[in-house]
Amino acid sequence: MTKQIKVGDVKIGGGAPISIQSMTKTDTRDISSTIRQIKELERSGCEIIRVAVKDFEAAKAIKAIKRKINLPLVADIHFDYTLALCAIENGADKIRLNPGNIYKEDEIKEVVRLIKKRKIPIRVGANSGSIRNRVKSREQRAEGTEQRAKALVESVLNYIKILERMDFYDIIVSLKASSVLSTIEAYKLFSKKSKYPLHLGVTAAGPASTGIVKSSIGIGALLLDGIGDTVRVSLTGDPVEEVITAKNILQALELRSFGPEIISCPTCGRCQVDLQKIAEEFEKCYTLYANRYTLKRFPKIAIMGCEVNGPGEAKEADIGIACGKGIGVIFKKGELIKRVKEKEIVKELLREL
Repeated sequence: MTKQIKVGDVKIGGGAPISIQSMTKTDTRDISSTIRQIKELERSGCEIIRVAVKDFEAAKAIKAIKRKINLPLVADIHFDYTLALCAIENGADKIRLNPGNIYKEDEIKEVVRLIKKRKIPIRVGANSGSIRNRVKSREQRAEGTEQRAKALVESVLNYIKILERMDFYDIIVSLKASSVLSTIEAYKLFSKKSKYPLHLGVTAAGPASTGIVKSSIGIGALLLDGIGDTVRVSLTGDPVEEVITAKNILQALELRSFGPEIISCPTCGRCQVDLQKIAEEFEKCYTLYANRYTLKRFPKIAIMGCEVNGPGEAKEADIGIACGKGIGVIFKKGELIKRVKEKEIVKELLREL
C-alpha cells in the first residue's frame, strides 16, 4: 500500500484505482491544437494529461488550456527550474522534475516553496537516458540490467532526500528505461525501499508494433506483482493509442473494466464463417455501446468459430456464440437461447446486450 497523492481530483496510490495518463504530442504554445488533442484523449479514457513546457510561452499557455479542459494537467519540466515556477503560477496541477537536469538544491527549494503554497505534487521522473554525472564509458554503455536499475533508484532516492529535507512529501515517482528488464528491476527495487506512489511506464518504447508489446510486458509484470499506481504507455504515434493500450492492460489484468471483454478464436481450417469480419464489426459496435452506458460490470462476450472450444467458451461467457457452417448458436448465461444465420450474428449479439 503506497501513500495517496491527489492530482487535481484524481487520487494516485493508497488503494485508488490505477489511473491512466498520456502526454500531448502538440506544441504546447499552439493552444487550440493542444486543447483539441486533450479533449480527444479524454474521450478515449485518459484521466491525467501532461504537456511539454520548453519555454515561458508554453508555461503561460497552461492558463488558457486549463480553462477549456477537464483533466488534471501536469507540466513536464527539464533544465530550467524557472519554467516550473511559471507553470505553477499558471495553474499546473502537478510538476514533473527530472533529477538528471534540475538538481541544484537552491533551485529545487524555490520550486518546492511555490508548490507548497499551491498544494500540488511533484513527480520525480527519472529516465535511464538522463541520469546525471554518469561517465559514458564503453563499460557503462554495456552495463547490465541490475546496474542500470540501481542507478535509476539511487538517482531518485537522492532526490527524494532533498525534497524531504524541505519538509515536502507529496511525491510521485517514476523510474523508466527503454529496456523492459531494467524498468521492471528498477521499480521492484524502489518499491522495497519506499512507499511513495509509482507512475509506471517503459520510456521510448517505440512505434506501436513493438511499443505496445514492450509496454504491456513491463507495466503488466509490475502490476501483477502489486507494484504501480498510475500508468503511461509511451508510443511513437497517436497518443490515443497509448490510452487504449493502457486500458487494455488494466482490463486484461482485471484491475479495471472499460467495456465488454471479447473472447474470440484465431480461426483455423475448421471455421466455416467469416469470423474476423464478425468480430471486427461487433467490436466497432460495442465500442459505441460502451461509451453510451456506464456499468459497474461489463459483460464477457465469446465469439468462437467452431465446435472444438466454441460451445465451452460461449457457455462460460455472459453472452457467446459458437459457429458452424454459415450459422451460429447463441448462449446466454450458459444456456442455449437461439440459432441464427451468419449475417444476423452481430445484430443478435447486440440485441442480447
